[in-house]
Amino acid sequence: MIDPVRSEILQVLAELSEAAPEVRLGQLMANLSYLARGLSSEAIWNMEDEELLAVAREHLEPWRSHRGATA
Repeated sequence: MIDPVRSEILQVLAELSEAAPEVRLGQLMANLSYLARGLSSEAIWNMEDEELLAVAREHLEPWRSHRGATA
């Protein structure tokens, strides 16, 4: 069974992928790790799932707001 946090991360990543299809998945993960942990080469390795989820949600919110405003 997939951990609930990981399941939600995957859902948010899917939404971010829809919102910004031009951003490659690797780029997205690296960018989110820098937002969560700061600009270092270790950020992507040290980021915890909870940190990833929090920053992914935060990053997704402007896309959701923009989509709601144009709908």
